[in-house]
Amino acid sequence: MKFTKMLATIAMMSALTLAGCSSDEEKDASLTDGSLNGGMNDASVSGLNDGSGMNGGRFGANGKYGARGANGLPPEFSDPNNPLSKRTIYFMLDSSQVQQDFVPVIAAHARYLLANPSQHVVLEGNGDERGSREYNIALGEQRSKTVAGMLKAQGVSESQLSIVSYGEEKPVAMGHDESAWELNRRVELAY
Repeated sequence: MKFTKMLATIAMMSALTLAGCSSDEEKDASLTDGSLNGGMNDASVSGLNDGSGMNGGRFGANGKYGARGANGLPPEFSDPNNPLSKRTIYFMLDSSQVQQDFVPVIAAHARYLLANPSQHVVLEGNGDERGSREYNIALGEQRSKTVAGMLKAQGVSESQLSIVSYGEEKPVAMGHDESAWELNRRVELAY
């Protein structure tokens, strides 16, 4: 009986979420115009280019990033001052809305994926231990879809993205308090 009610609740939440989603034609300008960054454009926030376009700055002549590191990713992914080194996006409790601090990080990853069309990323959604297993799987999936939507709104091809949800099954923090739960409410970008 409880399981049936839980499934009905999840189905209703999914329907409400989908009903609130915009069509492909109505893209949220705040995802691409830099308005969430205090008026600065994403390039100036991330430092990924010198303002001369996609082929300037750290991009090579062919639009690709430079030499690859040991993990197969360019050195920008190891530079703690570069937003590409951040591959974890965090969320508030019971929410699939990206925390504002991570909007520029997603924009940097979008630019990287646009410049590297053969690159693929898996968006791994996660939740904290509170809530049922089923609820957390659904929430992790919605979080992954939110990040995917933000990447696609900036031009990333759907073929470069995969979505998976681990719910509460892969915690990075094993504690049972708010500081641990905050770290577990996330989407990880796995290249």
